[in-house]
Amino acid sequence: MTLFRPLSGTVLAAALAAAPAAALDLTDMTEAEREAFRAEVRAYLLDNPEVIMEAVAVLEEREAAAQEAADREMVKAHAEEIFDDGYSWVGGNPDGDVTLVEFIDYRCGYCRRAHDEVNELVESDGDIRLVIKEFPILGPDSLASSRFAIATKQVAGDEAYHAAKEALIRMTGEVNEVTLTRLAESLGLDADEILLQMQSPDVDEVIARTRALAQRLGISGTPTFVLPDRMVRGYVPLENMREIVADVREAS
Repeated sequence: MTLFRPLSGTVLAAALAAAPAAALDLTDMTEAEREAFRAEVRAYLLDNPEVIMEAVAVLEEREAAAQEAADREMVKAHAEEIFDDGYSWVGGNPDGDVTLVEFIDYRCGYCRRAHDEVNELVESDGDIRLVIKEFPILGPDSLASSRFAIATKQVAGDEAYHAAKEALIRMTGEVNEVTLTRLAESLGLDADEILLQMQSPDVDEVIARTRALAQRLGISGTPTFVLPDRMVRGYVPLENMREIVADVREAS
């Protein structure tokens, strides 16, 4: 039975960081010296297991920094399509000094959790331009909801879209022709016209373009928020979102 197991990359990194410089040339060791070195490393890590967690923390910090840098470059490369695509709904302050883009799925629990907080952020701040990207990824009900919202905007305009969006994010139960007809009628819309538009090539194009953009940005979940210098993947509490907006302003 061997007393030594191969070291993982993280463990080896921690061990090498702790070892004297002269002992790092593993290629110049005899087999006996290698075995002795491995025994020393193992003993060190058993006595100091916190070193492993420290190495993991450093690795995670480096990976996060690399992801943030990559996100900045992707946002910069696709800025026009992200912030000014010409078809996504724009709310908040159209002339705001910070633009916040949200990729949303109406059936996403975290999108629903974030919804009122995003509204509060935009309303209380007063200087945020909000852009909504329809990104249905959670099945047929998600897709039908987004088709309804997009069709409403195309047929009845921005105010009707906003009302539909507010209703859809709170809608429970199955999304089908009957429930969408009722929703349209409750909003004072022509249900037949909206349902017909839902199947149009114009609605197909909006969904396809948003999905293609999300793929280029590496977005696979909702909600995802995009700001001029970063992406925020997943739900973030209101106070943290306020801090992020403040950071963006300070950096601009």
